[in-house]
Amino acid sequence: MNDSDRSAGPAAPSKRADARRNKETLLDAAAAVFVTSGVEAPVRDIAAEAGVGVGTIYRHFPTRADLIIAVYRHQVEACAEAGPVLLAAGPTPHAALGRWINLFVDFLVTKHGLAGVLHSEGAGFDTLHAYFLDRLVPVCTQLLDASAASGEIRSDLTALELMRGVGNLCIGADSDPRYDARRLVGLLIAGLRQPL
Repeated sequence: MNDSDRSAGPAAPSKRADARRNKETLLDAAAAVFVTSGVEAPVRDIAAEAGVGVGTIYRHFPTRADLIIAVYRHQVEACAEAGPVLLAAGPTPHAALGRWINLFVDFLVTKHGLAGVLHSEGAGFDTLHAYFLDRLVPVCTQLLDASAASGEIRSDLTALELMRGVGNLCIGADSDPRYDARRLVGLLIAGLRQPL
């Protein structure tokens, strides 16, 4: 084995890790721009937010639909992974549920416009919706069950009911800048508490 063989081995995993981080940076930047400007925001705005050239974005995501789908999946994964972390680190299960629901609200606001962009590709949207439910309903269920088991909240609400309720409260956020979905969702979560 020569010196070049030895140095090539560790570099490959490092390059893959760097590429994964770079892609995540692009997805985070796109999500931030989508929140402020919608999913039709110019790619140059996303590139500026990420600190890269427009060509870098097109190299990773050849079409806008590719980018939107990747942002959607990235945010679903971040939301799914956050649930158990918040539950382990939170002062109470109800506090963890509240923090997770705030992340869920951020996700819902970010995905505004996704349905319209992908509606013409019905099967693709159905697949994304199924992915969303498969990944997030179990996490929400875990948080609700822990909160109910601790006696903090009522136990007669399902995760899907709660997520639909939160989703419905977020609908007005796209058409009225004065509409505060997070405040209304906070009232909903507070209302889950058991009476003292």
